[in-house]
Amino acid sequence: MTNATNKNSYTNSIVTLILITISVVSCQNTDQNSYSADVIIYGGTSAAVIAAVEVVQSGKSAIMVSPDVHLGGLTAGGLGWTDAGKKEAIGGLTREFYHHVWKYYDNAGSWKWQQKSEFGNRAQGNPAIDGNKRTLWAFEPHVAEDIFEEYISENKIEIYRDEWLNRKNGVLKSGSDIISIKTLSGKTFKGKVFIDATYEGDLMASAKVSYHVGRESNATYNENWNGVQTGILHHMHYFKSEISPYKISGDSASGFLPRISEEHPGEYGEADDKIQAYCFRVCMTDIPENSIRFKKPENYNPLDYELLLRVFEAGWTDIYSYVGKFDMLPNRKTDTNNRGPLSSDNIGLNYDYPEASYERRKEIIKEHKDYQMGLYWFVTNDPRVPEEVKKEMQKWGLAKDEFTDNGNWPHQIYVREARRMIGEYVTTENDVLCKREVPRPIGMGSYSMDSHNVQRYIKPDGYVQNEGDIGIKIKTPYSISYGSIIPVKEECENLLVPVCVSSSHIAFGSIRMEPVFMILGQSAAVAAVIAIESDCAVQDVPYSELRKKLKSKKQVLDLNNLLNQN
Repeated sequence: MTNATNKNSYTNSIVTLILITISVVSCQNTDQNSYSADVIIYGGTSAAVIAAVEVVQSGKSAIMVSPDVHLGGLTAGGLGWTDAGKKEAIGGLTREFYHHVWKYYDNAGSWKWQQKSEFGNRAQGNPAIDGNKRTLWAFEPHVAEDIFEEYISENKIEIYRDEWLNRKNGVLKSGSDIISIKTLSGKTFKGKVFIDATYEGDLMASAKVSYHVGRESNATYNENWNGVQTGILHHMHYFKSEISPYKISGDSASGFLPRISEEHPGEYGEADDKIQAYCFRVCMTDIPENSIRFKKPENYNPLDYELLLRVFEAGWTDIYSYVGKFDMLPNRKTDTNNRGPLSSDNIGLNYDYPEASYERRKEIIKEHKDYQMGLYWFVTNDPRVPEEVKKEMQKWGLAKDEFTDNGNWPHQIYVREARRMIGEYVTTENDVLCKREVPRPIGMGSYSMDSHNVQRYIKPDGYVQNEGDIGIKIKTPYSISYGSIIPVKEECENLLVPVCVSSSHIAFGSIRMEPVFMILGQSAAVAAVIAIESDCAVQDVPYSELRKKLKSKKQVLDLNNLLNQN
């Protein structure tokens, strides 16, 4: 009896020890998957990196939770010909970034594929307006990425890459505060303030903050350039000649060519749920030793480019006007953008991207890549393409020393527009055109209100045309309100959104430039630090204190600030 008791006691002890061990291991696993910091920044864009740098330099802890492996978004993803607008309106850490670019190219060893003098006066950069800090606004993709990586290393920023927000139930809120976010890998990140610095606004949407996708009507915000823009032909992104939309030109019985909508485009100025086209900013070179020939994608369909062939047949055969906009970067490389009525913009194939699942987004991205690769293959190889066009295009290839782990193709698709928050203040064209005073400015924009085409449709006369391309010049830099990066207080009190900002479609056409995203990223971080130190909601951050700190960090906030800086 005693032996049985002792045996049972021993057995119970072992079971208890096993249970304790399991419990301890479970706790350890939980702790290993849980991380905390003062500020959690979701995203790997240029705005995300700048926000993280500002938080750390302001004495708070930050964690970057990046779905991207490669940092810098479009700035490091091929958009090396910076859409800067008025450069004197760009200050703070953003201007520091472009100063770092200048420093890199000021070194003779940085010029591998051409002499610095061959790049001309551009290599000298812009004159200094801040001490002796010159700036350069054209750069190779890997140079931008290297600078961002240096920022991460130098500032000892904690970062987790390839971590994707669980958009279904990964945002834990208590009332109107975000407590933590969880990624698909099972990691949990707790913070006092969160910053959504993604192009898509996934954290914002998952936190149940109001947003908009598509174009508002002109009447919504009393604008002139929002909504459907039938009959408006800006830039060079429209068909100048009468081009048939049918597979057999002029034969309606043959059916429509691909990528042409058979639906009515909508009435001028009315709202729709469509978004401007995406593309990749491809880095090419004409240096044979550093060039890789364009490859034909597996699902190549020459009919996708039949409209371009008809453009050539109509006499428009300049590839730099009708295939792509080739802006030269250092070392004989390009930032190649859309130009012409049928170019790298994959018009109409991205409407579901903002709300799409991760898997569906991958499909959309692949479709865009295949379309654009097919375009370059077509223009370089199709026997029907005029010889002078092929000969000129055959000079170019993908830069061999860029995006080396991705087949020399950019990692980042150009998400020109996705979700846009509906926050405390909605920036509209009336702000961009300086028709009203902007409250609580935190930075400036200065680029034209620019939207790429949204749809390709059939006109009443039976010919094809593009719609949505807008380019409205602005006379002077304009301020962007703090209210445009914060949600309505009832929806969330500890979230800032410096990329998918609260603005109308056409106002976002100016705001959506990479330097502005970086400016707003830094300003969002400064506000986050003040909110933590004041133990208040981001909506209650004292603007007088925010303004004082932003000016001390050389942010340019308004016209008076701009004039005083110069």
